[in-house]
Amino acid sequence: MADGARISRALLLGASVFSIALLAGEAGNAQTAGTQAADPTSERQKQSRRKPAKPPQDQQAAAPAINARAQIGVAPVQSLDTITAVATKTNERAIDSLAPVSSVSMEQIQGLQPNRLSDIFYNVPGVSFQERGDDPSTVINIRGLQDFGRVAVVVDGARQNYQRTGHNANGSFFLDPELVGGVDVVRGPTANIYGSGAIGGVVSFRTKDVNDVVRPGERWGVDMTGSGGTNSARGLGSIFGGVRATPDVDVFGGAVYRTQGNYKDGNGTEIGNTGNEIAAGLMKVTVRPAEGHEIKLGGVFQDYQYSIGQFNRGPVLTAAQRALFQGSSVYASDAKNYMGTLTWKYSRPDDNLWDWSMSLYGNRTDNDQTKTAHNSASGAAFCGAGNVGNNISGCVGDKRGYSLNTLGIDVNNTTRFNVGDWRNAVTFGIDAFQDDVSTFDSRGNSNITTPSGLRTVSGGFAQLKQNYSTWLEVISAIRYDRYDLHSPLVATGGGGDRFSPKVTIGVTPVAGFTPYVSYAEGYRAPSITETLISGGHATGGGPAFFTCADGTSGLFCFLPNPGLRPEVGKNKELGLNVKYDGIFAANDSFRGKFNLFRNDVSDYIDLVPFGLTAVPPFGTFPRFYQYQNIAQARIEGFEAETMYDAGLWYFGVAGHLIRGKNVATNIGLATITPRKITTTGGVRLLDRRLILAAQWSSFGANNDVPAGYLPATGYELVNLYLTWHATKDVMFTASIDNLLNQYYRPYAIPGSSTDGTTQNDVLWSSPGPGRVYKAGLKIHFGGV
Repeated sequence: MADGARISRALLLGASVFSIALLAGEAGNAQTAGTQAADPTSERQKQSRRKPAKPPQDQQAAAPAINARAQIGVAPVQSLDTITAVATKTNERAIDSLAPVSSVSMEQIQGLQPNRLSDIFYNVPGVSFQERGDDPSTVINIRGLQDFGRVAVVVDGARQNYQRTGHNANGSFFLDPELVGGVDVVRGPTANIYGSGAIGGVVSFRTKDVNDVVRPGERWGVDMTGSGGTNSARGLGSIFGGVRATPDVDVFGGAVYRTQGNYKDGNGTEIGNTGNEIAAGLMKVTVRPAEGHEIKLGGVFQDYQYSIGQFNRGPVLTAAQRALFQGSSVYASDAKNYMGTLTWKYSRPDDNLWDWSMSLYGNRTDNDQTKTAHNSASGAAFCGAGNVGNNISGCVGDKRGYSLNTLGIDVNNTTRFNVGDWRNAVTFGIDAFQDDVSTFDSRGNSNITTPSGLRTVSGGFAQLKQNYSTWLEVISAIRYDRYDLHSPLVATGGGGDRFSPKVTIGVTPVAGFTPYVSYAEGYRAPSITETLISGGHATGGGPAFFTCADGTSGLFCFLPNPGLRPEVGKNKELGLNVKYDGIFAANDSFRGKFNLFRNDVSDYIDLVPFGLTAVPPFGTFPRFYQYQNIAQARIEGFEAETMYDAGLWYFGVAGHLIRGKNVATNIGLATITPRKITTTGGVRLLDRRLILAAQWSSFGANNDVPAGYLPATGYELVNLYLTWHATKDVMFTASIDNLLNQYYRPYAIPGSSTDGTTQNDVLWSSPGPGRVYKAGLKIHFGGV
């Protein structure tokens, strides 16, 4: 392992030991300084004074829904009752939001024992993933849209814009699920006020904080978690601790270590290079310098050690054998993510003029790779005697690197006032980020496929949210976006701008039943890669078919497109929110959200081959590949998320039916997951300390894909879960994932550019793991 990785792990371990020592010291001090400990009741009262003023029905809704997240043994809370601000920048329950909003709580995440982020989204409609087993990064797809920022992913408010072009999705991010304290999802451009580019939706992650560990009445707390699993050698260890140093200062930190070996798919085939090693840590300091003010400084560090690529699975002497058995180059990868955030929030119940938030963030992802294996014994002429490789992926021993630095700011304020029976909330905001991409590849072609460049995206919005009596809500908003894109190598158009409107109307004719209609537009600026990619796609050692304008040669020529137009999503939505309590018993509840939608994306950007040219004796091939605006993509469907909770048992169904097409050709989009239906049921026993649950997810195959794609498989996943609170401080979890041991490939596989066969490295690394048994133990320590 690299020296840098060992040093980072040593620093991480040192920080963990320091945190434990600090907490132990605080515990000792607490025994002799009890008078300094804040009274829990007075502290809760002080915190409540800092909450923003809300209309009367909002106050009633929010009170029971903000979980004391560190408590155990409390009454169950519906996930749709979670407070979220992701759709409108104002706090509201997900079930009350006039938008397709879903939330996943930390309690749900812990019960699922996720190995990667995609494991926590089975119950969220409209969301799917395009992941490789040999790459621990995450790629989120919402309603068939992904890549190049079509889904805005934020962690503690910081944009996650990392992208590397290759045999993988064009947009991913690194985040271990053990760091996550909660997730909010908004589907479609409904949350256009949240930031530029989100024509598919927004996924907002919150990392763990002091309230997730330190329980009410405690001054300090520590959570220690360990778990293990089969298929293969899965292990996790984590520690998180926090202390309320004073009533106005909180300190929180934690560390995570995760490892696994190569897993086997449902057919019993070992998937190469699916083992990895992950170390991560976070630190947060929260200060409340005056009543209503809260300043939070946070930092997250992650280090991922893995190898990406697939070895050959047989002889590769002939073209037919290569199509069946040839894998790809293999790269030892060290991906590091550094994220820093500074937020300043102000709100007081007696101040209706100011309720504001400011966030500054920096996010850097460095992925350093060294080629360790090549898929043939050729390449001495290019790499030198005794070495192998080619001019696409370089030679064994070569290094390449991808780096993205993102700097951003997000500021918004809400002013509230009443006019007669109308309650009004006006929110203004501005946001901006800058991406600085730097690529290095000594002898491969990554400098061409992932070009360096600088992009600045900024915008502002105004929103008016109005409530009349208890039966009418109207939301109207306008957003302005602007982007600038520059490169020292390619003359660009400079940038562009646009205003995007939004209007939503909801009525509540009877309590608990709220239909609504919504129209929203979103605007996505072209990425650096889409605009600037230029040059020949290297041959891999074979003959060059074409010579490109810049003097390079290869199988085809990438053409830059400085005139590429931004995408515009125009989403029409019909929704229904249903919530009722005390239906058949005093403590039961039902929550349901239903949505019909159609998103018309004009100037949709796609990679287009053209200029078919005969290349004797090999055949006819496209001379050029270029990202171009196609006329329109249309995505439409139905989503539902429901849960009935009777206290001692619960049952829910969530899922979607979606179809998407290129309107110009009437050919389906390869990124669509046409059907996902997840059924969840569980019982709570032993005074609700033991929870047994089962989950069945049914996925439909996407067979309507462009020529050359291998369709995804349809499949059924059945998972079983057990959570047992042995005591108030000890929790045991166990699960069986993929109980039926099914083989599945969740997304379509593109063909290669030369012979029409599938990209074998993607084909072989795309299946998910077969049956997995997992068990874990969590222990809490705390004191006053």
